[in-house]
Amino acid sequence: MRHYYSLEEVSTTNVWLTVGVFDGVHRGHREIIRKLTTDAHANNAQSVLLTFDPHPANVLTGRDIKCLTTPAERADLLGALGMDIVITQRFTSDLSTVPAYEYMSRLKETLGFSHLLIGYDFALGKGREGNANRLTEIGRELNYSVEVIKALSDESGVISSTEIRKLVSTGNVTEAAKLLGYNYSLNGPIIHGDGRGHRIKIPTANVDYPKQKVTLPNGIYACWATVDMEKFMAATNIGFNPTFTPDKKIPSLEAHFLDFDRDIYGQEIKLEFVARLRDELKFNSVDALLEQIHDDINKTRETLRNS
Repeated sequence: MRHYYSLEEVSTTNVWLTVGVFDGVHRGHREIIRKLTTDAHANNAQSVLLTFDPHPANVLTGRDIKCLTTPAERADLLGALGMDIVITQRFTSDLSTVPAYEYMSRLKETLGFSHLLIGYDFALGKGREGNANRLTEIGRELNYSVEVIKALSDESGVISSTEIRKLVSTGNVTEAAKLLGYNYSLNGPIIHGDGRGHRIKIPTANVDYPKQKVTLPNGIYACWATVDMEKFMAATNIGFNPTFTPDKKIPSLEAHFLDFDRDIYGQEIKLEFVARLRDELKFNSVDALLEQIHDDINKTRETLRNS
């Protein structure tokens, strides 16, 4: 899979294309991706996905929408599903004013696509004028066909990135995983903390994760941690450590690896959030905190063994 960060880098022909944010690459997205890759390859064409960063709603509304996946994570997920090319185009206020016809003309000239797959609610161009009907009209003139994929639903309704963000932001990572098709994760390098974990004989790895991703609420989580391609159980805390630092303003992400004794400072770690175990609490003594931490470790082990 090839990943480009601008249309200017790409020159292709014989392409089947889909366009959208695809944040999270969730189960609903995978229906489009599976059909695109399968049908494109059956027609000896390349499958190409065009996505955007930052999230268009951030530019159009001024809101700070956190994402489920970074562009690199999104591309990795898409590549694993068989996509040939992923293009992450920077979304700007200027791009948002380009009429649908002009934008599709640019894509046609650059990518040479003959078939466009879109989701049922997709729209692009100035004022979101480029809905399925309009894109089909444009396709007749520019010589590409349009195929609309229906929404994927389960017992909870239509699967959407918006709903999954809500679940993650409220700590319901177990339900979020059902819609994503995998566990929500935070990745980043391990950085030095204040060393308190070592002093109380519960060492933790402090993770510097991407701040553009959806943040989970403070609390204790059962996680799978991946370091150097190896997976370990991890009891993970997000929060302010109120027992020791009640005035702390910025939450930290700390993971205690179970059955692990290795110096991994500076290395990249991936934390997959399987379940939220409890709220973050303030304890009256270190002994009370340690008792709770050992209980958290036991619950983490039990939760992950049963996951």
